[in-house]
Amino acid sequence: MQILSPSAAHGPAKNLYPYQQHAIETLFEKMQGTTDELRLLYQLPTGGGKTVIFSQIADRFIKKYGKKVIVLTHRQELCKQTSLALKNTGVNNKVVNSAVKKISKKDYYHCYVAMVETLKHRIDDGLIDTDGVGLVIVDEAHHNSFHKLLKKIPGARVIGVTATPFSADIARPMKNFYGELVLGEPVSSLIEQGFLAKPKSFGYEVELNTLNRGIHGDFTVSSSDELYSSKAMLDLLIHAYREHSLGKKTLIFNNGIFTSRKVLEIFQEAGYPIRHLDNQTESAERIEILKWFKKTRGAILTSVSILTTGFDEPSVQSVILNRATTSLTLYHQMVGRGARRLPGKRTFNIIDLGNNAERFGEWDAPIDWQHVFENPEIYHQILAKATDDIHQMPAEMRNRFPNSTGISFDVLAAYQTATEKGEKARSVLRSSIKQHALMCADNAETVATALGLSQELDKEIDWRIKQYGKCLGTVTKNYMKWLGSDYRSRLQSLIEKIMSRRAAMRAAV
Repeated sequence: MQILSPSAAHGPAKNLYPYQQHAIETLFEKMQGTTDELRLLYQLPTGGGKTVIFSQIADRFIKKYGKKVIVLTHRQELCKQTSLALKNTGVNNKVVNSAVKKISKKDYYHCYVAMVETLKHRIDDGLIDTDGVGLVIVDEAHHNSFHKLLKKIPGARVIGVTATPFSADIARPMKNFYGELVLGEPVSSLIEQGFLAKPKSFGYEVELNTLNRGIHGDFTVSSSDELYSSKAMLDLLIHAYREHSLGKKTLIFNNGIFTSRKVLEIFQEAGYPIRHLDNQTESAERIEILKWFKKTRGAILTSVSILTTGFDEPSVQSVILNRATTSLTLYHQMVGRGARRLPGKRTFNIIDLGNNAERFGEWDAPIDWQHVFENPEIYHQILAKATDDIHQMPAEMRNRFPNSTGISFDVLAAYQTATEKGEKARSVLRSSIKQHALMCADNAETVATALGLSQELDKEIDWRIKQYGKCLGTVTKNYMKWLGSDYRSRLQSLIEKIMSRRAAMRAAV
C-alpha cells in the first residue's frame, strides 16, 4: 500500500536549486536500482541545504514505496529543526525524545526524527515498530554512531549526509559503513554560482606548543583555556577584531567556556555589543540571545560547542576561530556559519587564530573527497603530520638567537633516520642537545649569558622531549620527567665545554 504524503495539501514543494534537484534525482535513481540493503553517503558543503534535500527525499520515498522513514540526528536542537523542515515539505513526522514515553497505535506517523540512543531505547521498549521502516537518513553522518541501530531495522536503505565524509576515528572509517559516496556541488562552485558567500581570510601565526591533545585527538579544553585566556591572546583577538571585523556581525568560536567568558568580559569593557552562549545555557536564554544577535547590528556572539551545527543566520559577516582544532569537520562547520548568502552580502571574513588553515588548507580550496573516502588512513597520516608540525619558535624568542641560522629540529625525522642507521634512540637527544648548545654559545660572549639563554629554551625542550616520547611509544610520566631533567643537565655541561674551548682558542691567538 502507498502512503499519501500530505504535501499536496501544502501546495507545491519548496523551489529547489538545480544542484539540489540533481542530488535528489541521483540518490533516488540509485535507490531504485537495487532491492538489496543500500548504504549511500551524500556529501555537500555546509550551507548547501542538506536538510532541504533529504526532506524532499523522505517525502518522495514515502509516496513511492509506502514505507516509513527515520531521520537520525546527534543533537536535540537538530531534531526540532529537522522536524520543522520535514513538516514544511509535507512530511507528517514525530520527534522521538526522552519525553516520549508511549506512542499510541492510533497515532500514525510517516516519519520519526530522533537521536540515535533515544531511538534505540524506544525500539527496545517496544514503542516503535520498525517493520514498516524502509529508509534511514543519517544527518551529520561523520559521527558514525548509527550502525548500532541497523540490526533493529533490517532491510532498510540508508542515506548518510555530511559536509565532510571523513571519520575522526581512524578505527571506524566511513567506507566501512557506506558502500558508495555521492558527491554534491563543491564549495568553489557554490560560491561561483552565487549560492554561498566568498571568504576573505586573515591568518595570524600563533604559537601552539602549549596545547595538549586529549584521548579523542583534539586539543584539550584545559590547555586551550590556558593559552587563549592569556593576556597576549586576548589582546591579539581584540586587535584582529578591530582590524577585520569592526562593526560586522561576528561569531567567535572558542574551545572552552572559561575562554569564552573572558572574551565576553574584554569586549564588554571595550564597549562592543557581545553575548556569550554555550551548551549549558538555558533554552529560554538561548532563544533570547539568538533573537538579540539576529536583530542587533554589528552584534558579536562568543560561543562554545553550540553553533557549529544547525545554526543558520545568514547575516553573519565575520567568523573568528579563536581556537585550534585537529578536526577537519569542525573546521568546515565553524567557517561555514558565515557562508550563507543574503542580498547585498557576497563575502564574509575568516579570522584564524589557531593556524587552522595551515593544517587543513583554505576553506574553499578543492578537496578530493572521493580519495579521502576511499583512503582515510592516508588523510589521517597527513593530519597527524600537520598537527606535529604546528610547533614554531615564537618570534620574540627567535630574536634572541640572531646568529643562529638553524633553529628547527625534526625529532620524528631524526628518530626515523637513527632507526634506519641502527643507531640508539638516545642519539636523537644528543643531536638536539648539541644544536641547542650551539645556539646558546653562538649568541653569547660569556658562559653566564649562554646558560641564561638555555633557560629561554624551556618550552622548546619540553616540546622535543614530548616528540621523543611519542617515538618511544608507551613511557611513564616519571621517565619523561627524568628525560627533561637529564636533557637540561647535559645541555648546561655542553654549553660550558663549548664556551671554555672557544675561550681557550681565543687566548691562544
